[in-house]
Amino acid sequence: MIALNQIRKSFGRNEVLRGIDLTVQKGEVVAILGPSGSGKTTLLRCINYLEKPGGGTISIGGFTLDCRKHTKKDVYALRKKSAMVFQQYNLFRHKTALENVMEGLTVVQKLSKAEARSRSVALLEKVGLAAKLDAYPSELSGGQQQRVGIARALALEPEVILFDEPTSALDPELVGEVLSVIRQIAKEGITMIIVTHEMSFAQDVANHVVFMDGGVIVEQGEPAQVFGFPKEERTRQFLRRITPESSYSI
Repeated sequence: MIALNQIRKSFGRNEVLRGIDLTVQKGEVVAILGPSGSGKTTLLRCINYLEKPGGGTISIGGFTLDCRKHTKKDVYALRKKSAMVFQQYNLFRHKTALENVMEGLTVVQKLSKAEARSRSVALLEKVGLAAKLDAYPSELSGGQQQRVGIARALALEPEVILFDEPTSALDPELVGEVLSVIRQIAKEGITMIIVTHEMSFAQDVANHVVFMDGGVIVEQGEPAQVFGFPKEERTRQFLRRITPESSYSI
């Protein structure tokens, strides 16, 4: 289980997160929606401490970190609990697809090269890249690079995978192949938190939907409730703009 309690984050005088409370159950898929600047990506980056929160606590799988009082060892322990899939892939340009997936296994988890290779090959096959093991990022499409990123995250066997708008940098025709892989992972019961602008995908895959605006959670609930019967006017405004064909009840 993941529990965020009163997570705050400011950049100078700009308070980006204003006391976020969120609970995610094991095996749950949570989609975080909201306009640009609402704090979605910052929240995701705070969960694995790519951004240091200004206050609150983060609990993942029984380990709790106090954001105001912790050691480097605590941060390392927290980061081991999650893996992140970025918007811009963040692959090593000088390494092949296989080497990119193996990197964390050999460097962080200290697996033998043989064991790391075996696990990495299986995961690249799983995401449909069996024929691209020796390809460099420059030889891969955006969708293929993102699938390498997903395989890399899976290789670490984290308790939660964090997806930061995984399709936002892709050409429209490549979005489907990445969403298909994420759907497949969701069916396996892997805990995921996904920041996304893909509304139909969120409705289809998520167990729980969170709508953020202005650094707070405005509304959250099951997809059918949030998309079909939003309680808050701000949520309704957002859905009208993003999905003008929506026929939710008021």
